[in-house]
Amino acid sequence: MALQQLVIFQIADESFGISITDIFQIINPQEIFKVPNTPPFIEGLLNLRGKVLTVFNLRKRFKMPDKENDESTKILIVNSNGMLLGFIVDSVSEIAKVPDEDIEPAPETLTSFDRRFLSGVAKLGEKLILMLNLEKVLTPDEEQQVKEIVEKHENEVIANA
Repeated sequence: MALQQLVIFQIADESFGISITDIFQIINPQEIFKVPNTPPFIEGLLNLRGKVLTVFNLRKRFKMPDKENDESTKILIVNSNGMLLGFIVDSVSEIAKVPDEDIEPAPETLTSFDRRFLSGVAKLGEKLILMLNLEKVLTPDEEQQVKEIVEKHENEVIANA
């Protein structure tokens, strides 16, 4: 029986999971360098020990109500398509082991959330965990835009660190 280890996190009233193998680091919110003329879900750039990465607000990306950061807020640093990205989430609750047979495709009936962002749904006891598909959080055009933003502002962010 194969198991997947998932980092479980919350955004609004939803629980999400990302494979622990895709998580580079989990950090507290830090100063973010704002970049003009970017999509509203891009918070800006972050200097993580000399490596500049783009930080996304997943609430805004998923069109959920905005919320101020608090003591529970975390930034998940994930590896997506060879890029490090930061995702602001409301909280990280646990690391859970889920058997492969308890992970199913996202149901057609899931209407409260845009299914294109999901790779499936994991059953964890009585809870359903929405499995985030890191390759679909950004469209190819948005991914290219992120690379250009980082290239254009990288030196500026490092200089201001």
